[in-house]
Amino acid sequence: MNVEHYVPLAPRCTLGVGGAARFFVRAQDEKTLIEALEWADSGGVGSLVLGGGSNVVVSDDVIDALVLKVGLRGRKVREDGGTPDVELTVAAGEPWDDVVEYAVGRGWAGVECLSGIPGLVGAAPIQNIGAYGQDVSETISRIRAYDRISRSPTTLAPEECGFSYRDSAFKSSSPDRYVILDVTFRLIKGGAPKVHYPELAAKLAADGLANPSLNDVRRTVMALRRSKSMLLDREDPNGRSCGSFFLNPIVVADELPRIERRLGAGVEVPRFPQPDGQVKLPAAWLIERAGFVKGQRRGPVGLSTRHALSIVCHDGAKASHVLTFAREIRDRVRDRFGVVLVAEPVLWGFRDAML
Repeated sequence: MNVEHYVPLAPRCTLGVGGAARFFVRAQDEKTLIEALEWADSGGVGSLVLGGGSNVVVSDDVIDALVLKVGLRGRKVREDGGTPDVELTVAAGEPWDDVVEYAVGRGWAGVECLSGIPGLVGAAPIQNIGAYGQDVSETISRIRAYDRISRSPTTLAPEECGFSYRDSAFKSSSPDRYVILDVTFRLIKGGAPKVHYPELAAKLAADGLANPSLNDVRRTVMALRRSKSMLLDREDPNGRSCGSFFLNPIVVADELPRIERRLGAGVEVPRFPQPDGQVKLPAAWLIERAGFVKGQRRGPVGLSTRHALSIVCHDGAKASHVLTFAREIRDRVRDRFGVVLVAEPVLWGFRDAML
């Protein structure tokens, strides 16, 4: 194990801002990963796991902890001859979209709507990534992780992972306990793509794809994401972001009349009913109705010119600029609608990071 010191994190994050890690280890195998975590625990050093850096905002200060860069690679396939199910086990350091491309290319359904999402496989369950009507938790059959309490690898069933909207036990209830080693997905050979999300369905219909294939759905999702600057592209002027900065808020249905009264007569808030009777509201819609516009700038940071939910960094940006602008958006939406937006990316090293 090689412990590096004061390694810059900004080049390793899609926002391109942030300070350095006091300690940094590149874990290309499980032995190194476990050794690094045990080294940190024995020395009373905090530890943070870095994947693709696409869902984190790093403070401008030195991160006084071990930052563990996960580089575990590998895929294994197991087919059940009696069913159309396929089990695909993928190491935590594999790029997520490579896995989607691999599955779709073999006609395995279950993750096609998650095309183009940046980051690594190990981060997918933590955030319970989702897009266009599909969540990764729908296909996860088990997760193998290093348990920092028992100091050994363990296998977790989906019901032990606490999955919910963009959340899991790995993120909320037990954020420091597990480090994911690999994830096993149960996919369907020859399965039909999931086309439930209205925007996706409309785009497919407009393209004349009445019975889309998995590849059709993947290509369409990629095109939709590209149109919103939601693909990693160094040439895109909106590229320095971490995607959607705020979660879509979920409110009880009884709150809708109060929110709509603040908008004035005749205005209806878009909503997506949830299984528990609550409703999800589009954060981007609320942000724009609170007075922000796409492309609006606050010095070296601003909103994407293509999507009001994405905060973009420009030359000279710092993490402090990102959080100041994010708080302004949160506060104005709260004052306008009484709805509190919650940050989607993880915030590292901020003394006052309440969003």
